[in-house]
Amino acid sequence: MQIENLKQKVWNGEAISEDEALWLANEADKTLLYESAHEITRHFMGDKFDLCSIINAKSGNCSEDCKWCAQSVHYPTAADIYPLLPAEECVEQAVYNASKGVRRFSLVTSGKRVTPGDLQEITDIVRQIRKACPIHCCASMGLLKADDLGKLREAGVENYHCNLESAPSYFPKLCSTHTTAQKLATLRLARVAGLRLCSGGIIGMGESMAQRIEMARVLHAEGIRSIPLNLLHPIPGTPLEHAAPLSADELLTTIALFRWINPEAFLRFAGGRRQLPEWVQRKALYVGINSAITGDLLTTGGCSIEADKAMIAEAGYSLEENTDW
Repeated sequence: MQIENLKQKVWNGEAISEDEALWLANEADKTLLYESAHEITRHFMGDKFDLCSIINAKSGNCSEDCKWCAQSVHYPTAADIYPLLPAEECVEQAVYNASKGVRRFSLVTSGKRVTPGDLQEITDIVRQIRKACPIHCCASMGLLKADDLGKLREAGVENYHCNLESAPSYFPKLCSTHTTAQKLATLRLARVAGLRLCSGGIIGMGESMAQRIEMARVLHAEGIRSIPLNLLHPIPGTPLEHAAPLSADELLTTIALFRWINPEAFLRFAGGRRQLPEWVQRKALYVGINSAITGDLLTTGGCSIEADKAMIAEAGYSLEENTDW
């Protein structure tokens, strides 16, 4: 195989095969792999960069046993535990992020799904945010049913987030209380409700490169256009607290492969990137990252908005273009 031939295939709108992706991962020259991923990014996505922020609107006491998560009741962690935040606090954070030029703001809640009572409060919060500022509203609230997703859309939520987290073949080793099939069903219901979809996963939980490729291909098959890529932040008390960190090369190769497989997606820097040296973050922007979650994250620190904006601009990206997918 030759990288140029495969790149032309992507240029022509064809998907690379699993075997071709594995060849890129294991045998292709890394410099050429990264450079080609950069060219694919700019060819399909231009210099658009999508910046979003999230608020941990309800924390802890989650019934699920996801092995990476600090908010699970199954593991002794130091994560904060609190019910749904007051509307005033959520609106204040949304207005602040909008004033800093952040395009999207997501309300994120712990648990398998929100309760009917919480959902009613959340739809009211969304309406208040929409009145207070022009920021686009997103939601991440678990495995919701069609009616609940419709209520969020009616209130003004535009994007729904539900991570696959890992490859379907590996996910059962990480969680026993829900399935990839349930996640995919939720995403499909959200699309029917008129919501744009956001779904990705966490890299570095013991999965193989082949399984990362598997996840990337499933996301492509589902037409996901916003793909958060988290780097595992091992949390004391969770089963993955001693997970070994990925090398810079392994992370950059993963990003390149996600770009090759999903040429028209926003690949979104998400949790865990503060662990990376600045040069790796900058290289990741060059290779294929063209969106990011900025500010504080769920149970770990994020990156400052102003520092992120400076790095994004230095990488040649623009925050001024329409990034709705």
